[in-house]
Order: sequence, then C-alpha cells, then structure tokens
Amino acid sequence: MQQANQTPASDMQPPVLAVDPGREKCGVAVVTAAARVLAQEIVTVNDLPLRIAHFLGRYGIEMIILGDRTGAKDVRDLIRLAGFSLEIVFVDEHRSSELGRRRFLLANPGKGWQRLLPIGLREPNQPYDDYVAVILAERYLQGQRSTRIRRQR
Repeated sequence: MQQANQTPASDMQPPVLAVDPGREKCGVAVVTAAARVLAQEIVTVNDLPLRIAHFLGRYGIEMIILGDRTGAKDVRDLIRLAGFSLEIVFVDEHRSSELGRRRFLLANPGKGWQRLLPIGLREPNQPYDDYVAVILAERYLQGQRSTRIRRQR
C-alpha cells in the first residue's frame, strides 16, 4: 500500500510533450504518465523549438508525441533541424479536433446567455489546439499509437 506522502510511480516518470501540429500554429501540452496536465498552450510553428527547449529544461521531457495528420512531417523535420534528438512517436489524430473542441467548451462554458446553449450549438471563441494536444498525449498513454506513420527516433 502506498503511503500518503509518496509520489505515485507514474509521476516519477518524465512527462511527455504532445504536439498537435499545424501549418501556422501548434497546440502543445506537457502531460504526466498519470495523465495530469502540467502545461498547455498554443504556439506558432516558428516558436515551437523555443518552447520545446523551455519544456525540456523545466520538466525533463524525454519524448515528443506528435499528431500524424496536417503538418506532422514538417513539424518533425523542424524539431530535428532545431537539434532535438528526443524520441518522436506519432499518434493517430482521428477525431481529436472534435474531442478537443468539446473539452475546450466544457472547460470554458461561455458568458451570459451562451451558457444556456448546448455544447453542439456553441462555437469556441479562441483556438483550442492545446486541448487537442492533451487528447493526443492521453491516446499515447493509453497505447493508441499511429498506424499511419512509423515511430521515429
């Protein structure tokens, strides 16, 4: 039995950095093995290497989880050109934008009369790519790697 003051074994493993790649912007999220979100944000593709360096220094990231659809290969190449040799694992993005949108709307219920609208009728008031990155990290942690693009080193 685990004592109350001990850190769970899953939190002793380095967190992963998940990236929802895009042509102009990327959602990023740092997620522990216990699926606890430590950070999430949206960055421009050009700023991605700087943010990776930040997360690497702050959280000891050892692996990047990368969505396998739009811009995936370009973002992978950008990461490599920036000099990062971290392991990159592609994860299937099927329906991740839809799930990320829903999660964003649940976390941001809107103001005034918009709170009364069902989620299906509401529109996000800002990008939610960072929520998609969290979904990708969770998929990896649940073992749902991509079958479209093979694992990269």
